[in-house]
Amino acid sequence: MEEVAEMATEKFESLDEGKKKRILNAALQEFAENGFAQASTNRIVKEAGIGKGMLFYYFNNKKGLYQYLFDYSVKVIQNDFLARIDMHETDFIERMRQMARLKLQVMKDKPGVFNFMGTVMLTRESELPDDIKTRIEALEKLGYEKMYANVDTGLFRDDVGVEKAYKLIQWAIDGYQNEVKARLKGQKMTSIDLEPLWKEFYGYMDVMKTIFYKQGVDEA
Repeated sequence: MEEVAEMATEKFESLDEGKKKRILNAALQEFAENGFAQASTNRIVKEAGIGKGMLFYYFNNKKGLYQYLFDYSVKVIQNDFLARIDMHETDFIERMRQMARLKLQVMKDKPGVFNFMGTVMLTRESELPDDIKTRIEALEKLGYEKMYANVDTGLFRDDVGVEKAYKLIQWAIDGYQNEVKARLKGQKMTSIDLEPLWKEFYGYMDVMKTIFYKQGVDEA
């Protein structure tokens, strides 16, 4: 059965990039919005503009499609996001700036990946296959290492609890990203000038430095 599944997946990989992108984006969006149980393959094929028979030809069944999307999303996050983080940057806020920019670039190039993975991670463990649970744990561990490893805690004020500062800075970044998503809802990423948003974001990060860092720390 595994050989049959691999052959079907190879057929999907051999499609032209435009068609692959339509199917991936439609499937990622459907599972992200509705989860595995409520996701509809009918809506996926309608959005992707293909026949339902072809979808099952490529992935055998709904579970096979879900597994493929998970594997695809993990590779994207590892290769296009986590692997590109500069671990030589020891300033925590500067690293967060870098990660935010990389994340947005991935969202622009491969929309739906982070939303899909967010839904997977919020799914009850009892509803996930064991191999997916194990890989999520490994991915989370790698993400934490990329976020916190080799950070210069000496930049923080002596009267600030570093762990709490980490959380507050991360919450501020997440909140800003959610606000930007709401502002840009319905717009195409390719048509948006992101530079004003980055300037605004960097301004907020400078405020974070003023709040949490010792006086005299050089700003980026």
